[in-house]
Amino acid sequence: MGTDPFRIRDHVADFDVIVSEIVQASAKVRESIPMIADIAYGTGRNETVDLFFPAGPRKGLPVHMFIHGGYWRMWSKREYSCIAKTITDAGGIAVIVDYSLMPHVRMKVLVDQVTRAKDWVFAHIAEHGGDPSSVTVSGHSAGAHLASHLIHLDRSGTAIKGALLLGGIYDLRPLKTSFLQAEIALTDDEIERFTPLGHLHDPGCRIVLAVGEDETGPFHSQMEAFSNLLQEQGLPVFVEVIRGRNHMSSVRDLGIPGTDASGILSRLLKS
Repeated sequence: MGTDPFRIRDHVADFDVIVSEIVQASAKVRESIPMIADIAYGTGRNETVDLFFPAGPRKGLPVHMFIHGGYWRMWSKREYSCIAKTITDAGGIAVIVDYSLMPHVRMKVLVDQVTRAKDWVFAHIAEHGGDPSSVTVSGHSAGAHLASHLIHLDRSGTAIKGALLLGGIYDLRPLKTSFLQAEIALTDDEIERFTPLGHLHDPGCRIVLAVGEDETGPFHSQMEAFSNLLQEQGLPVFVEVIRGRNHMSSVRDLGIPGTDASGILSRLLKS
């Protein structure tokens, strides 16, 4: 086992097998669930979303955005189409978000992109049968970090009703001494500006923080610290530890009906 708790491959023996399962499930979903691919929310090559729809009439449906992980520097929305299975089974429209990758762009760009994706949803999802007053969001790992930036408190609030943050990173400081620093070169300014533990969050948003039981220590301790902060700020917070799951199997399970992870996501949509 590796000593760097953030190098997931060293702590998940079947890492490649799980990734393959996620990719294969996503390809199947893209073939079997009604969708509209590559809708632009901006002008950049990676500034697109994929929409997936449940069966039946498309009017006034709940809407759920998903933001993928990969430590801000790998994967895309295509690999995570599988999450749409759980969302559409629950009767919602799935909005799977793409964004640019570090180090080719900096963290500021990624946060701006997912924010503009959110803005696109509120402005246009009704055209596709969605209810802009019933929008929730989830993200995994770095995607949970980015999703947390969509519920920051500002003068108008966020309008997002609920969020599921799975295996998230809420304190960027420890990454400065991890393997990841050689790959994305976080600056001190980025760490200060984009660490969720340093922000105020919208008390009108219901938060579910989840982590796999078998994740490494920082993912548990950071979730606890973020939970404490959100509760101090007055947000309704619910914590879930997914038994027998690690950093990769937990996100795989988000798209598999009957798993603990997919059940958490379904309940968020239906609540």
